[in-house]
Amino acid sequence: MNPDANPIGTLVWTFGLMSLFAVGGAVSAIPEMHRIAVDVHHWLDDKQFADVFAISQLSPGPNVLIVTLIGYSVAGITGALAATLAMCGPTAVLAYYVSRLLQRSRHATWPAIIQAALVPLSIGLMAASGLILAQTSDRTWAAGLITAAAAVLAFATRLNPLWMLLAGGVLGFAGVV
Repeated sequence: MNPDANPIGTLVWTFGLMSLFAVGGAVSAIPEMHRIAVDVHHWLDDKQFADVFAISQLSPGPNVLIVTLIGYSVAGITGALAATLAMCGPTAVLAYYVSRLLQRSRHATWPAIIQAALVPLSIGLMAASGLILAQTSDRTWAAGLITAAAAVLAFATRLNPLWMLLAGGVLGFAGVV
């Protein structure tokens, strides 16, 4: 059966399953979202994916908005709702039951061990997300250098990221990138 024959079902299955593996939030699932949306189903191309991510991050609200925008591009309002509910529903149910389990086990040592083990996993997944986004949006050497400089500045200083965003916007408006 062709999965694109039923785009709503494909969105629900894809994002429902992905939600259970998005350790660290939706941003940690960006590499898989990119693979599914661009490489597997061809719902978006690289530039559209980078644009959808940028819009989702600039908009107020949760960072899961990227899923809503992908769903919208696939099947309009119905796709947006289906993708968002599929990404949020399973993890909400899982979080509820895990929090109940942790509440009963608050004096045990294993919850702290699991939480400590998930931190490097989350950091690695978010780093992979950054790499995927840099690869999809940096089309020139200048853009790559600006991304690298912004990453170094973000890591090494306490500079507010909005200043880097403003600088990137000015450089883009000036035609440098």
